[in-house]
Amino acid sequence: MPYSKFTLSKVVEDFQLTIIEGDRFVPEVSPINPTALLKDTLKETVPWAIAVGSEKARSEGIINPVLLEVKRQLKGKISVFSGEEFAVQP
Repeated sequence: MPYSKFTLSKVVEDFQLTIIEGDRFVPEVSPINPTALLKDTLKETVPWAIAVGSEKARSEGIINPVLLEVKRQLKGKISVFSGEEFAVQP
């Protein structure tokens, strides 16, 4: 099942999960400002991604630039794997 088909209610049902509200499993992080490069890139790519409307266009035009910005801000401490299948079966 592609990631775009997942909904919270479906995942909770299929994987028999329990939601615990109010607990944080991710530490607090300070907000950072986007670089001029990211702002310029998104100014160009977001309208295109929205106009095309496909998951691939959103991935290439919105998600990938943001992930690459995170990688730059973290000085390469993470990797971005484009095109890796994320198929999960309950």
